[in-house]
Amino acid sequence: QQQLEESGGDSVQPGGSLRLSCAAYGFFLEYYNMAWFRQAPGKEREGVSCIRPSGDTTVYADYVQARFTISRDNAKQPVYLQMNSLKPEDTAIYYCAADYGQLCSFVSDEYDYWGQGTPVIVSS
Repeated sequence: QQQLEESGGDSVQPGGSLRLSCAAYGFFLEYYNMAWFRQAPGKEREGVSCIRPSGDTTVYADYVQARFTISRDNAKQPVYLQMNSLKPEDTAIYYCAADYGQLCSFVSDEYDYWGQGTPVIVSS
C-alpha cells in the first residue's frame, strides 16, 4: 500500500558522486516535508537533509554542507539527494522519510512514512 522507495545507492570511491531518489507509492508527497536520514553500521539513525513542500526551504546537517543537495521536482515528487565529494564516513543505509504538515526536522519520530533504505558504500 502506501510506502516510500529509495533508489540510487551504490559503491563508489572517495570523491565520487551519487544521486539518490525517493518515490511515493499509494499517496502523494505534495504537502509533506521530505527528509533523508542515514544509518551507519553500529550507529543510530541521523538526519542528513530536509526539504519543505514548496522546495524553497532546505536544511542540512553540518557534516554534509556544500557537498549534498536535496531537491524535489516541479510536481514536488520525487525527491532527490545529490551527493558530491563523498567520503568513507558517508557510508550508510540512506532512508527517505515523509512528515505530513510539520516543519522540517531531524527528529525521526515525527516522520510518518519511511522507505526501506538504499545502501551507499564509499571506499577505495
